[in-house]
Amino acid sequence: MSAAEGQQHPISIYLWIWGLLFVLSGFSYLVDYMQLEGYLRWSLILLFMFLKAGFIVAIFMHMLWERMALITVILLPPILILFLIWFMVDEGDYTYLTRQVVFSAPDFVPEEPVHH
Repeated sequence: MSAAEGQQHPISIYLWIWGLLFVLSGFSYLVDYMQLEGYLRWSLILLFMFLKAGFIVAIFMHMLWERMALITVILLPPILILFLIWFMVDEGDYTYLTRQVVFSAPDFVPEEPVHH
């Protein structure tokens, strides 16, 4: 096989990943069926979502067989954006809690203005 033809991967890899995606989808539906609530529910849903997306990108979009430079160019920006989103959420909690403390202080409430 010449380099111009490209690389061929065995069909069994795709079938195994297809089956794995089917099982992961079943698990995510099972989370809804079991009626889990709170952080456990959303953690499991996000975990299964990221696993499925990772397998699709790695295998079906052939990212697993690409050069490290291409992988870095494609994956690094979303990772940095997620970090910045996490940073903003963390800062937002700090700002919200600080405002609660300041605005609920008893000396914050202004007195009625005195008219002469």
